[in-house]
Amino acid sequence: MKGIKERFQGYKLNTKITIICLLFILIPMIGLPSWLFHVMEDNLISEKSNAMEYKLSKGYDQIVTGIDAVNMSTQFFLSDQGLKDFLVARKKGEEYATEELLEFYNTDIASLERMVNNNTALYQVRVYAEDSFMQEMMPILYRRDRLEKQEFAEDGVTYGWKFDYEDRLFSRYEQYRGSRKVLALITPIEVYGLGEIGVIEAAMSMDTMFPLIYDSTKEEWSCFIDESGRAYFAGEFHTEENQRLAAQILEENTDKEGELSVYYRKDGKRRLIVGCQKVRELNGMLISVDDFSKDMKQIYRQRSIFIFAGILVMALLAVAVNGAAKKLLSRFYVILHAIRKVQKGDLDVVIENCGTDEMGELGNQINKMLVNIKQLTADNLNHELLMKNTQIRALQNQINAHFIYNVLESIKMMAEIEEKYEIPDAITALGKLLRYSMKWTKDNVTIEEELEYVRNYLRLVNLRFDYEIYLSENIPEIIRRQKIPKMSLQPIVENAIYHGIEQMAEDTNIYIKGIVKGQDCMIEITDAGRGMDQEEVEKLYQRINGELEASGGSGNGIGLKNVQDRIKISFGEKYGIEIASKLGCYTKVMICIPMTEEG
Repeated sequence: MKGIKERFQGYKLNTKITIICLLFILIPMIGLPSWLFHVMEDNLISEKSNAMEYKLSKGYDQIVTGIDAVNMSTQFFLSDQGLKDFLVARKKGEEYATEELLEFYNTDIASLERMVNNNTALYQVRVYAEDSFMQEMMPILYRRDRLEKQEFAEDGVTYGWKFDYEDRLFSRYEQYRGSRKVLALITPIEVYGLGEIGVIEAAMSMDTMFPLIYDSTKEEWSCFIDESGRAYFAGEFHTEENQRLAAQILEENTDKEGELSVYYRKDGKRRLIVGCQKVRELNGMLISVDDFSKDMKQIYRQRSIFIFAGILVMALLAVAVNGAAKKLLSRFYVILHAIRKVQKGDLDVVIENCGTDEMGELGNQINKMLVNIKQLTADNLNHELLMKNTQIRALQNQINAHFIYNVLESIKMMAEIEEKYEIPDAITALGKLLRYSMKWTKDNVTIEEELEYVRNYLRLVNLRFDYEIYLSENIPEIIRRQKIPKMSLQPIVENAIYHGIEQMAEDTNIYIKGIVKGQDCMIEITDAGRGMDQEEVEKLYQRINGELEASGGSGNGIGLKNVQDRIKISFGEKYGIEIASKLGCYTKVMICIPMTEEG
């Protein structure tokens, strides 16, 4: 990222403008189509999924209708007493007279045949008797050995649902029947004491039971998988590839609880919508697959065309924007050339034909600036001379301050020789005050340094009065190390003496306390002086905050305003001075500053 940024900064301005314009166009050109084609893809998947869900629901309803038709036919045959009596008689070996056989055929067999013919959904319903010598009554009653010709009898499993087999009942019909597959429900007819007396084959064409399977196309195909895992397809769709896919889908949906499941699936490069409908009545599953890869490829093709067109437009736009930027910036490069000459020291450069637009205004301002630079260069020489003179005077003042300190030390020595010890103490305090106040520093000082200055100040103040002002300190060590603007505490102490304590003229205390408050600290300076009422406090606040003009005079708040201003400049508007006072009792000034030094 850093390398790209540095490379971009090295480009010319017209190239940068071209890149920025292209980026502003490229981002929506990429984002909007991506979102649009993503929505189109989602809509296509949703549309195909809804169609699949409807198709499977309809196919399942048709299967249930077919199952009901087969079950009802089977129950009808099982409940026919005449048929049951005939089969029992044949099982016992009893013979029917010719008249009885004709009566049975014309009544019971004819009734069963009419029922089968009236139900057009049925392929055929047949009854197979256990008597191998019985006279067959087509198309309903047959001997049991004919049942053994059917394809499903080869696996030895006789009863239950049998799927997708050819009707081999009559060998001369095998060629004709081979073009149509049937399924059947094989049900035994049993009587207590005799066991099985016959078998019912209720058959229906596969395409009638599973129309969804036989309506398959190249893109949409369906199959039915029975409880053994065998898949049944329609003719040409019975391929290894479809069998593999059907087996995978079956495995994916075996443990799912829902009856119907429709989802999107990728199979290599193919895009599929897969639907699975459990058919519990047949202990199987109906699977349908919609390969909509062509539709998806069409969306991808449209996206590719759009991207190619976008790239072409971007290339043409880049040429156009770059040409326009060069033309607009031609005078800018003239100005840039002039500035480079100025950097080499040529101040006599003049930019001509500036014009009246923004670029022309820039050229005019540069011309004016060059004139001013020439004037300032001349003025700078005079300023340097003044600075040298100022430094010399500052050095003289420093020499004068050292002279004053030396004189005070000499007076102190003379007083100590005369054993006037109060005078040396006062001179020492005065010297420390002068040294602290005259010492220049650009940084803030520690609170401990300020406290030392206050102590020396009180030593000198107590020389003037007949009473004593005591200083009490309760300040944690961590607060003593915090920084504060120089001469911040002494003005507050001075204000407390001259406006609160001096009028009382008696021994008293000034109490300085430090309190840590989270990331800030509070320094409280409290005097036991005359105090103030609320009106006086409000006026003092107004003077400190600059809302009321503070002219000369006692109690005007100039010193406190100076402290307030310097604290806010150093630390911010949330810090400064607060005042609390009670008339005749006390005045408390609180300074809030941040904790800038670690403990």
